[in-house]
Amino acid sequence: MSNTAKIRRQGGATVFSIPPALLKMLGADVGTELALVVDNGALVATPVKTRKRYTLAELLEGADEMVALNKQAAAWETGAPVGNEVL
Repeated sequence: MSNTAKIRRQGGATVFSIPPALLKMLGADVGTELALVVDNGALVATPVKTRKRYTLAELLEGADEMVALNKQAAAWETGAPVGNEVL
């Protein structure tokens, strides 16, 4: 797909618009960070891979199992010695 864009001034910056079809081909959307490189006189824009942001629910997933494991580990501290442990 070929398209043209005109560079214009907006405030103190120079900008150009990217048509929606090209954004879709890039897998980008408004707010996507792009890495810009000049390669043999061509401007190459590549979406920057960002780290996944987790919701609180995703971060707490599995927390119930940790409570059970902590209770098991606490039992080890109160159990009787079974060998030559140093207390």
